[in-house]
Amino acid sequence: MDTERLQQQTRFLVRQRLRLMVNQYEVRTEVPDGSEGELVAFAQQKRLAFKEQVTLYADDAKTRPILGFKARKRIDLAATYDVTDADGRPLGLFRKDFRRSLLSSTWHLEQPGAGVVTGSERNRFVAVLRRVWGIVPYVDALPFAWPYHFDFVSGDRPAFSVEKKLGLRDRYVVDIQDPGLDRRLVIAQAVALDALQSR
Repeated sequence: MDTERLQQQTRFLVRQRLRLMVNQYEVRTEVPDGSEGELVAFAQQKRLAFKEQVTLYADDAKTRPILGFKARKRIDLAATYDVTDADGRPLGLFRKDFRRSLLSSTWHLEQPGAGVVTGSERNRFVAVLRRVWGIVPYVDALPFAWPYHFDFVSGDRPAFSVEKKLGLRDRYVVDIQDPGLDRRLVIAQAVALDALQSR
């Protein structure tokens, strides 16, 4: 899908594929009946990488990269990730707000000329439950299946949201309200919410 058509999209569906040593993600458009449409991006992330780098491709054969994000430092609790297009040109960045994320995960997304968009978990109870889930013996080995949602705002205006659907398999609906946001930047942040959430 070319950049102009991509920029017209207001909803994406993100689905994680279950694989042994890597996390894989499909990003698709949504057709009018609510089902998955055209593949927009395919991402693969190595687990336990010291310096996080994820490349998104136009297809699952990984023949044509379209964008990527990369951590600036190897290990950083409040890491900043630079997002670039296929030619390495900067699209923007996102970073985790470590202090605010102690109770409710919070991210800041920056697009040149558009200011800062801040996203945090909508439900504090689910945010705390997710943290407790990760430290309870034996339970922490099971996937956290309850839905959680992130709302991103620019000032007091909604920019986009990412909603996890109920189930053992990670599936998300990304709704974009801000027409000026670069969809590639939004897709990178949506994939990162799953891929980097436990970091």
